[in-house]
Amino acid sequence: MEKLNTKKKIILGSKSPRRVDLLKLIGVKFKVEKLDISEDYPNSLSPIQTALFLSKKKATAFKIKKDDILICADTIVYTNKLVLGKPHTKEDAINMLKEISNKRHFVVTGVTMKTIKKEISFYERTIVYFKKLSEKEIEFYVNNYSPLDKAGGYGIQDWIGLIGINKISGSFYNVMGLPTLKVYEKLTELMK
Repeated sequence: MEKLNTKKKIILGSKSPRRVDLLKLIGVKFKVEKLDISEDYPNSLSPIQTALFLSKKKATAFKIKKDDILICADTIVYTNKLVLGKPHTKEDAINMLKEISNKRHFVVTGVTMKTIKKEISFYERTIVYFKKLSEKEIEFYVNNYSPLDKAGGYGIQDWIGLIGINKISGSFYNVMGLPTLKVYEKLTELMK
């Protein structure tokens, strides 16, 4: 694997430990900067537009310097009927998992990358199919894992993903929060 070598300073604008892990796995040297940014968005936006809107909103909040490359992302989970953000309570997480049980849902991550001269935004969408989850499985997951910091109330890499997902169509890593293939390709372009 060719690691990305650059004289530019890469900044990941994120509080997500999963995004940190994924960017490390790509082989990128980077610094993490965290800002508390409201994740409010206009209700008129589609889920894809929402993910892009939020990644751009995050990127706009950062001050970057001449040799910086900033990466910001936001992941949205949605069904045909509704957007499932991060649950606020365990009860929210239980309801979200009941909503996606025995159905397909979509995970879209919007990414904005920014230099002093250029800004690019893109997205990745993955379809996830869950088996019918029992109430015991849902309650066990919610009580023993950390669903509150994850869009849709679950992590694909967690126990619930291991025992509950029938199949996915698209990028596995996108469901974790960062479409690594596209991020790597765009970073390569921005470093030229």
